[in-house]
Amino acid sequence: MNISLSKTQLRFTGPGGSLRVPNNDEVCRRLAMLIEGQCEGLGPAKAAQKYDFSRQRYYQILAAFYAEGAEGLLLQSPGPKTDYRRTDQVVRLVIRCRFLDPDCSPAVIAQKNPPTVSYHWSA
Repeated sequence: MNISLSKTQLRFTGPGGSLRVPNNDEVCRRLAMLIEGQCEGLGPAKAAQKYDFSRQRYYQILAAFYAEGAEGLLLQSPGPKTDYRRTDQVVRLVIRCRFLDPDCSPAVIAQKNPPTVSYHWSA
């Protein structure tokens, strides 16, 4: 099998024909990179460079593929995976305030429950 990548398209070619991959298919690009790096003898560094990834990112994608299979190749959204600003404690406080006073505005809830943030200054 031959994998060709140009600026406009990715194509898998074999003895029976070829398969063109849509330009926006990031999963196929990542899989092609892993195939070339691990199976075709191109090596991780050159495969990563060919597909515009760093060598470190190549190994991250490879680890995700080993851990999760094809689902590991899906694009992950950047940023926090949980709602770190709205903790369970804050949600419970808001529900409690709304239960006790249904007409309570967000400003009043904020006044009743000041933030409990502590700052640690180091010298």
